[in-house]
Formats: sequence, C-alpha cells, structure tokens
Amino acid sequence: MKRRVLVSGGAGFIGSHLVRAYLASGDEVTALDDLSSGRRENLPDGVALVQADVRSPEARALIASGGFTILNHHAAQMDVRRSVEDPVFDAHVNVLGLLNLLQGAKAGGVRRVVFASSGGTVYGDGAGTPTPETAAKLPASPYGTAKLTSEYYLATFAQLFGLEAVALRYSNVYGPRQNPHGEAGVVAIFGRRMLAGEPVTIYGDGEQTRDLVYVEDVAAANILAAERPLPPLASLDARAYNVGTGVETSVNRLAELLKAAVGGSSEIRRAPARAGEILRSALDIRKAARELGWRPQVPLAEGLKRTVRWIGEG
Repeated sequence: MKRRVLVSGGAGFIGSHLVRAYLASGDEVTALDDLSSGRRENLPDGVALVQADVRSPEARALIASGGFTILNHHAAQMDVRRSVEDPVFDAHVNVLGLLNLLQGAKAGGVRRVVFASSGGTVYGDGAGTPTPETAAKLPASPYGTAKLTSEYYLATFAQLFGLEAVALRYSNVYGPRQNPHGEAGVVAIFGRRMLAGEPVTIYGDGEQTRDLVYVEDVAAANILAAERPLPPLASLDARAYNVGTGVETSVNRLAELLKAAVGGSSEIRRAPARAGEILRSALDIRKAARELGWRPQVPLAEGLKRTVRWIGEG
C-alpha cells in the first residue's frame, strides 16, 4: 500500500538515499530541505522538493496539510564544533525545528516519525564497546544533548498523542554524496585528498576507532523502522535502535583500506591528538537485528570502493 512520506533534509547526504529507498518501496515521497547543505541535484527526477527551514511556519503547514503517513526527520545542524561555539543556534535548529514539525505532524495525523539520532554523541565516553542502547547517556557536546533532548520529546509526544516514534542512533555513516569539505566524515575527507594525490593527516597515534556503516545500509534500517511493529514505550530506549556494524576500525586501518581502494600513495602525516576526541566507538546492533530484522550488508572494503568511485566521478 503506497504511503505518503516526508523526508526532512531529503536533499542531503543521508536524506537523499532515504528518498530513493522509499521510492523503491513504492511510496510517494516529498523532500523538505532548506538547501543550506543539501543539493537539489541529489534528488531523483520527479521528487517534489519543498525549500523551507524546519523552524518555519511553511514547514509546519506542509506536514499539517500534506496527508503524510510518515515523517522521516533528518534535517539538522550537524556540526559538533559549531554546537559548542553556538549552542543556542544548535538548539534552535535541532530541538525547536523538531518540535515545529511534531506540532504539524500532530495536526496532520502523521502515524509514525523516524528520527535520526546519534549513537556517537548521546552515550557517555565510559559506556564501553560495543555500546548497547541502555548505556548511560552523558553527551559531551550541545549537539549530543540536542539529539538526546529530541528523543525525550518524541517519547513525550508518543505518550500524550499516540504518535509512533522511532529513534535510530547512528554510528559513523559514510558513502556517496557525503560532503568532503569542512567538518565531514573522515572517509569523505581522506578519499577526496587521496584521489587528488594530496597528503592526509591522522591526529594522535591513529589507533582511535570508529564504527563505519555504509549509507545504503542506513537507508534500509530507516525503511524497516517505518513499517515494523514497535514495542511498548517502557523507557526512552524501548523504541531506540543503534545503527552501525559493531566493528571497531582504527583510523590507521581506514587509511590503509582507502589507499588500497584509490590505488594511490598519498603521504600520511601525523599531528597531535585533538582534545575531547572519542578514543573508541562501536555500537551494539543486536537489538536492531532482533526487533527490526536489520543487519548491515555492505562490508567496509566494498563500501569504500563504491565511495571512492563516486568521489572520482564527481
């Protein structure tokens, strides 16, 4: 049965992959994006794009009157460093923007909200790896605090108004259409520089680890989260799911794999470790496997090859 889906941030990196995944499922999709970082050309032909800020009356009216079944909320202020420098702006976009859309969703009879949260920032540094959903929540940045706050608001709307809300806590997502400029994923940054024959910089000893998950696997998790039955809302974590691989990959190992994918010989430079950087990161994904039937399918080496190919064609 065809559903009407609104993807906020739909012209962005992850959002544009979600748009395609929903279309492949037979759904009717509208993208909401202010194009501050998203790009119109990321969207397939024929997909309606509404250019508006998620905090705006226009965005709220769109979801209130659009007859949507599902809101997939990926629009966000994503720069952790900016959230530290300007936490008020971060909260305006990431918390008040969500609330604006939730008010529209309530008025418009939206059945389910799938929310992009962050497994890399909502948990405390001492949570251990692989980190389960029930681990202690102690964000170290305003960005992480905004994501956790948003999860609480979703749970509150679920209790007050019966809205079905699912939070997907992502690890480090990589893949085609990720912006390699500014603060972006290390795969996009390293891949672009290696293809250009430029040196790459590793901070610290390079043994810090990340849980790297391919963007098409993330899109598949979103499709399942939009349609699977949800458990009772017994706690904040009941309807939250880690989306990663559960595998730790060191930055040194990532650089080796990318060099192999590129076939180049970029110089690896070293710089002092950055203050506050998480040393180990990997998410426990057994709950998503058990309750959503989701598991990542794309091995890291293959995902890196696909990403490098896309960067090279850009």
